[in-house]
Amino acid sequence: MTFGISLDIGTSGTRAHALDMSDGKIIATAMTSCHPLPGANIMDHLTFCMRNGVELAHNILMDTVNKVIANLHIDLKQVERVAICGNPIQLSLFQGIPIDDLAFAGKNAYKAHNIKQQKRDAGVFNAAAVGMNVPDNTELLVPPAIRHEIGADALAMMYKSGFLDQKNNCLVTDYGTNAEMALKVGDEIYTGSAAAGPAMEGQSIKWGMLAAPGAISDLKYEFRWRCKVLDEKMEVLPGDQYDFGLEMCTEEGPMHGRAKGITGTGVIAAVAAVVDGRLWRKGKIQTSDGKLHMQDGIYVDSNDVSEACKAIGAIRAGHFTLLEHAGVKFSDLDIMYMAGASGTYVDAIKARDVGLIPPLCTTVYQIGNTSLLMATDILRNPELLDKLQEIANHIRSNHVMFATDKIFEEIYIQELAYWDEGMTLGMYNSHLEQAGIQALPEVKGTPTVHRAVERDIPEYGPYGLFILDNVGTELIGKFDGCNKCGKCVNECPEHALSMDEDGTFRVQTKKCLGTACYRCQMHCPQKVYKYDQLKMI
Repeated sequence: MTFGISLDIGTSGTRAHALDMSDGKIIATAMTSCHPLPGANIMDHLTFCMRNGVELAHNILMDTVNKVIANLHIDLKQVERVAICGNPIQLSLFQGIPIDDLAFAGKNAYKAHNIKQQKRDAGVFNAAAVGMNVPDNTELLVPPAIRHEIGADALAMMYKSGFLDQKNNCLVTDYGTNAEMALKVGDEIYTGSAAAGPAMEGQSIKWGMLAAPGAISDLKYEFRWRCKVLDEKMEVLPGDQYDFGLEMCTEEGPMHGRAKGITGTGVIAAVAAVVDGRLWRKGKIQTSDGKLHMQDGIYVDSNDVSEACKAIGAIRAGHFTLLEHAGVKFSDLDIMYMAGASGTYVDAIKARDVGLIPPLCTTVYQIGNTSLLMATDILRNPELLDKLQEIANHIRSNHVMFATDKIFEEIYIQELAYWDEGMTLGMYNSHLEQAGIQALPEVKGTPTVHRAVERDIPEYGPYGLFILDNVGTELIGKFDGCNKCGKCVNECPEHALSMDEDGTFRVQTKKCLGTACYRCQMHCPQKVYKYDQLKMI
């Protein structure tokens, strides 16, 4: 018997299927609970690579990939083919490709920094050569990126959703840390990518976690707010019921005592709850302690909601910007496709209410993890690579770089003022009118929602799902002049840093916030601690 492995390398973690190549059936599924690199978003990972080197980042990632495939219940010596999907940065790290060209945009920047643009077209490579623990002759099938930060995962959401065959104006978004999106108007496709931040994946949230058993994934209004919790099969079951106005539990549910944290979709539901209950004003939750308490001690605070609102604002600004570039009014956009774990488990009605879906969309499709689905399709049919390359070549002409786009900048400024400063929708639209941008309509009606899948990974195989927590590795280092005062260790907010008796520092990469923090380095009294000089153990 021979096997195949399909992989989705995401900003928040890795997912994998093992397949029996004789019939193409899924045998087992494994996933990580987080990403092994320091940091919580794609910019943190990119900066870590720029400062510490692609080789170190590649080695850390491959260590995790090999741990994942070791838990797929197959003989790795019998693997003949691997297919992979993900965004350009993650796939570049996987393959060991330089990522300098992804850190900058435009010909002038490339020339100023002497950067060579890398080819990220579809191809067949050697899986063992990139560091996978598989036989030397194992094929590695890699689909194409579309352009710059719009990668194979964005292509997957268009291809697997039915978006490309849709005749009416439609929008598709893979909701996550880096929210890839595409707008189809006739035969033209406009793409963009909004750095939404880690809140969409339940990260940088006090009780945040990825979609996994024990995660509060939603809040459903039943005259009170009912917690919805993922069980061991990743299915959504009812938890406890709460009255947020009275700040009390009114009824225990079947999942009582089993919640471990809250995922990004649960945080979005919490935003909808505080907005609906008029408990959010000028960046603060208006409860007695500034927290929204849920079951089993889980809560979100004002900082958590603020982080989620920034993500919502970035995604809505991205949708808005694509519409403006295409010359399309909100009233002319009816169809929305939602991809990714956040797009699967979030309540689409609440998502539209808070701004994750354009306000006048009448039909919503929730389609699951398209990245892993497409990798699995490629594994079964390698000739699909040629078709995907043709699609990518066609799409490349209409990419909008949000980081340098004036329309996106103007809209996002209004979003921040709307969520954190209490700006009214009327004032929001007044400022946009002055900038020559169409108004944001109020939400109207109730859209028809089609759930293509009940969970983001529809099929696990007979061996089921294995969730790997033991990811990442340790970075170590010693610094001349260190007096072992321990101030750097005490300042680490994630308890990722420790110090041995001989003055050797150890950083657990999966816990470390990386370049978004650096408190260890900033608080060194002797100024000798240098994060970028740490080495992989």
